Amino acid sequence: MPSVCFYFEVHQPVRLKRFSVFNIGHDNNAFLTYFNHDLNREIFEKVAKKCYLPANQMLLDLINKYDGRFRVSFSLTGTFVECCEQFMPAVLDSFKELFRTGAVDLIEETYFHSLSSLYDELDEFEEQVIMHRHMIKKIFNYRPMVFRNTEAIYDNRIAKKIEEMGYKGIITEGTEKILGWRSPNYLYKPVNADIKVLLRNYTLSDDIGFRFSAQSWPGFPLTASKYAHWMSKCQGDLINVFIDYETFGEHQWTETGIFDFLKHLPEEVLKHKNLDFVTVSEAVNRYKSVGEIDVPWAISWADEARDVSTWLGNEMQITCFNELKDIGKKLKKLGDRELLYVWRLLQTSDHLYYISTKGAGDGDVHAYFNPYDFPYEGFINYMNIIQDLKEKITQQERETQLIS
Repeated sequence: MPSVCFYFEVHQPVRLKRFSVFNIGHDNNAFLTYFNHDLNREIFEKVAKKCYLPANQMLLDLINKYDGRFRVSFSLTGTFVECCEQFMPAVLDSFKELFRTGAVDLIEETYFHSLSSLYDELDEFEEQVIMHRHMIKKIFNYRPMVFRNTEAIYDNRIAKKIEEMGYKGIITEGTEKILGWRSPNYLYKPVNADIKVLLRNYTLSDDIGFRFSAQSWPGFPLTASKYAHWMSKCQGDLINVFIDYETFGEHQWTETGIFDFLKHLPEEVLKHKNLDFVTVSEAVNRYKSVGEIDVPWAISWADEARDVSTWLGNEMQITCFNELKDIGKKLKKLGDRELLYVWRLLQTSDHLYYISTKGAGDGDVHAYFNPYDFPYEGFINYMNIIQDLKEKITQQERETQLIS
């Protein structure tokens, strides 16, 4: 009897302003200078009205209608929560109401939805996970027991660190790269850690997230009854359907029928006696690991390659990443909290995602989210900001030396 585990990523980045080389060194307030707060508000309010508020209300109605048998899980990034608090607190209130039903679980991740797990050392990664833990505790009075790294980035050392931090489960992509002939519809354990790994069923997940409105797709139109039938034929313990929450109403517009699909899905799933819904924590507690996975190199749920080339696939991205990584060592010695916060906002994975030069299907997806006309434009903008931040740090270091 496979259980259906729905998990939604909820994330908004803090978007950058257009920052010219001529702006370098001219403004002391990095937070106001680097980030486009008007655009952040505009996009957040648009997505809230199209996705967050109507989708949350529908989930609440469905949970109540089926007496909690319909169950889902969320990860809310720190930058998303900050947007809620700044621009539309009602959105965060609606997530609190969902959580109070007892049918909604919360997942840990890095506060800034960052690439810090790819640094040489994992101290910054650990700090951001603890920041997220404190945020969830403060808002929901809850301690998540399952972790999902930024875009499901995963390797053996990340799994070991998450075990050491006390989590029971970690989420990543159910790719053939690590499974071979085995199915993603079971729990596994890392070769080097005593923790359970939940693997995304990327076929069923992408049927909703990417293919739902594709009229050329053989599965079109995707109805709730058809989808539930597909799941009922799956072998295994657990069907993990992990998607961006913005799929509902933003990536897949209301006109595609995506909300009607969601509205009827619990009923159609529960018609099948061999299916039920679980949260990620329930999945980890209910099922045993059936084998080990060995992941010495990082994978993710992004792009067809399902690795980290989404963010580190070209020289521009690698240059940005290395500059960003090196800045952190100086900042932590300096102890400037404002600049440290700005540096962490610049770690958000979206910024390097925009600099990808991938083509074909991956390129189309990158272009959909990209505020720049060309990747090189994003690279120059990001590096100008990095240069300005480095100058601010140098100035602070000089001032500190003069005082001492």
